Amino acid sequence: MQIQEPRQPQGFALFNLGFRPFFLFSALSGVLLMLHWLMLLGQGHTTYNYYLISQYWHGHEMLFGYSIAVIAGFLLTAVRNWTSIQTPYGKTLAGLFFIWLAARILPVISEFAVAIPGSIIAAVDLSFLPLVALSIGVPIVKSGNYRNLVFIGILVAMTVANLLIHLQLLGLTDNTLASGMQLSLGLIVLVMAVMGGRVIPFFTERAMAFEARKYNWIEKSVIPLAAAWLLAGLFGFELITSLLALVNAVIHFIRVAGWFKARMVRNHLIWILHVAYLFIPIGFAMEALSGFTAVSPYLAIHAYAAGAIGSMTLGMMARVSLGHTARPLKVTKTTVIAFILMMLAGLIRAFLPLIPELYNMAIHASGGLWILAWILFLIPYTPILLKSRVDGQFG
Repeated sequence: MQIQEPRQPQGFALFNLGFRPFFLFSALSGVLLMLHWLMLLGQGHTTYNYYLISQYWHGHEMLFGYSIAVIAGFLLTAVRNWTSIQTPYGKTLAGLFFIWLAARILPVISEFAVAIPGSIIAAVDLSFLPLVALSIGVPIVKSGNYRNLVFIGILVAMTVANLLIHLQLLGLTDNTLASGMQLSLGLIVLVMAVMGGRVIPFFTERAMAFEARKYNWIEKSVIPLAAAWLLAGLFGFELITSLLALVNAVIHFIRVAGWFKARMVRNHLIWILHVAYLFIPIGFAMEALSGFTAVSPYLAIHAYAAGAIGSMTLGMMARVSLGHTARPLKVTKTTVIAFILMMLAGLIRAFLPLIPELYNMAIHASGGLWILAWILFLIPYTPILLKSRVDGQFG
């Protein structure tokens, strides 16, 4: 089935395809959400109206604000390619985007301006993921592209995780917020493992002209082992969770090592994805370590978040934005610097707090580097995401 190319005037192209608004505004949110978080910390602002405490707001927004925007933009774009069926664009895409944006703005308005009922904040936020799932689910089913139904399942599970968070914030349940946060982070790690396993070796092989080493037993075990780790953690089986984290660490270290080629360090769009994926086994290893030692589990959380999510989203957004606007896969010097800063942000946030005296420094240094990385990304990519494809096609 061929994509029916919509007719659209050349010029402003923000709502031509899903990656455009969600990549642009996830990058902006990467700056603003982190800046707001650092300001809250600096001011000792510990409460946060609907989200109760500022730490809950930070965790929720980095997962369901920033991270989900990138995933939504990627899936709305990729499903169009996978199925050859047009995904939302124009007014429909704009409506989807403004729901996401409203969910980010309403809690801030409620905290600093006019109180907004929590039920409204929750309803707006909870509506986004089901609409994304519907937007990609219809073309997947119509085309018989059933292999990718896994992403519908992940989006539904993410909605459940978000619901668990909002139920406690609304006072309807006790002790479900932590489970919702844990489930959502674990699901995002799973998304990175699945998509990373597909695209990173593929991109590397094309760029480096070599065949990546893959182990069939590893490829078959990635999803079951990650799912077992996630479920064990949710049900509070601490020893089993730690052991599964250790197994996952070994599996993913072997997996990413098989994709490595020394000369890839000269290709910036390749090495940043390898670094990003490497943070996944680092996170698993640190989680296993926290289960058997006094090491804080928050270090593993930020290896996944500041490390894997930060570098993976930055690298994928840089590549997808170029490829889907028909531009050469070459990045500017500012983008390369952004890659380096993001990698350092992840390393600092994951490892520097091992020295307790440097904990506060680690938070602010990592956050500052994260903000600067996204600013440097936005300099070349804002016009790319706003303007039409250079080949004149729609998208």
